[in-house]
Amino acid sequence: MLIRIAAAFAVVLSILFASTSASADFSENPIVYFLITDRFFNGNPANDHAYGRKNDGASEIGTFHGGDLAGVTQKLKSGWFSALGVNAIWLSAPFEQIHGWVVGGNAEFKHYAYHGYYTTDFTVLDSNMGTVEELRELVDTAHSQGIRVLFDVVMNHPGYLDIQSAIDFKIPVIWRGAEKAELGNYHEFIDYNADKKKWAQWWGGAWVRAGLPGYTPEGTDDYTKQVAYLPDFRTDSKEFVSLPPFLKRKSDTRAVELQKATVRDYLVGWLAEWVREYGVDGFRCDTVKHVEPAAWKRLKAEAVAALSDWKAKHPDKKIDDEPFWMVGEYWGQGIEKSPLYGNGFDALINFDFQGRVSSSRDLDSLFHDYAARLSGKPGYNVLSYLSSHDTRLYPRNRLIDGGTALLLAPGGVQIFYGDETARPNGPTVPSDAQQATRSDMNWNSINQTVLAHWSKLTRFRARHPALARGAHHRLATSPYVFSRVIDGGGDAIVAALGATGEVDIPVAGVFKEGAQLVDAYSGRESTVINGKVHLLGESVVLLEERR
Repeated sequence: MLIRIAAAFAVVLSILFASTSASADFSENPIVYFLITDRFFNGNPANDHAYGRKNDGASEIGTFHGGDLAGVTQKLKSGWFSALGVNAIWLSAPFEQIHGWVVGGNAEFKHYAYHGYYTTDFTVLDSNMGTVEELRELVDTAHSQGIRVLFDVVMNHPGYLDIQSAIDFKIPVIWRGAEKAELGNYHEFIDYNADKKKWAQWWGGAWVRAGLPGYTPEGTDDYTKQVAYLPDFRTDSKEFVSLPPFLKRKSDTRAVELQKATVRDYLVGWLAEWVREYGVDGFRCDTVKHVEPAAWKRLKAEAVAALSDWKAKHPDKKIDDEPFWMVGEYWGQGIEKSPLYGNGFDALINFDFQGRVSSSRDLDSLFHDYAARLSGKPGYNVLSYLSSHDTRLYPRNRLIDGGTALLLAPGGVQIFYGDETARPNGPTVPSDAQQATRSDMNWNSINQTVLAHWSKLTRFRARHPALARGAHHRLATSPYVFSRVIDGGGDAIVAALGATGEVDIPVAGVFKEGAQLVDAYSGRESTVINGKVHLLGESVVLLEERR
């Protein structure tokens, strides 16, 4: 029943606000919804246990939960995303992952690659995620609603070699009986000292750095060290390489042997092909700090060309003619401009926002600082977030205020799935607290108050690029009132926070005397008289000119 109510709510909102699509270029006002596909919605239960993957029958911390591409498409068709007002969906990496599990935490749970960060084959979809037909339907459905599709991508590393993959790909480095391994004895079944010819049957030393026989050892700098002991792709190498032996033998791979190609050439080509074939609009790039900037610049150039090719072949399916878009995760990056913006990135994830909004109630200082750097056309952007899969979920009892701060912030914004519904933390272990942030979407326990609040703010933001790029001015302190204005009459809004009951909101210098305004939060209309509007506020007031 609750699922049907939520779906009906989404459809009603999409109808009510059908005319409120974003009026700015996406790159100026990105509103990105990040979901972990496996934890979002199960659209096809038949693919839940691909490659023999199993539930653990306990807490299911690190197992596949069934979410897939078909599930995202179902939610697109129900109107969930358009009702929320987002203009891009960031999907966890959908490529084929390691088939089995590795030891999670301090030998506390079986860790499968449900999150997409342990790729085995970059050229095919993971069967748990679905089929190429389902991917094509997802992208086409999103585009028909004006919503871009972004892939999470990793060029720093593939996945670990797990026991099941070693069995499936016939890599002779495991002992007999390895299929019966458990958390306590897992590594005893992998022969880490096997002859280098045996280990060469996997990626091989020309492809990755790893502490294995015959492999190039890791380095000491950010570009060459192994992150979390994962094999490090040698994207910096000028050496020409052949396909790894296991990919040469893999019957369903789309990887083909190239002449005079480096590791970087292969990876860039594999990733760009998804853009050229399906019309993927952008990449969220993982572990940017650990890959040399030239590799990212190359990826961007190839992806721009690939999307241009796709749009030329599919003019009826494209959203617009904006180029391919790329955002990077560089740990610790804030709102300052970085040299990375000259190496392929349109935006970087903003690690400043979550901590700052959690520790301070001084929103005007935050808004002022952000607008000082991001208003106008500074040539770069950021994605601020309230919660993430790599840090923590924002306190669930503060999502009204937190959502207000995020969705009114200058720059771009990232909504983490379930922040709009008060999705609770999931099970975890002390040694890996981030697993708790990746719980199943709470379709059966949606907080409708939080959802309604976020939907109003997000759709208001989608209509007003001034929130992202406008000059910021405080107009009053109590209640807190501010304006965002794009010079030249491009767009303007006034917002008031803490405005409850009958209030006078100053708008002089933003809206003309006699202008007819609408509070997008309450739906009430008012007229500018003596530089003010008098209205009945519901804590948040979002003023725009009546259209």
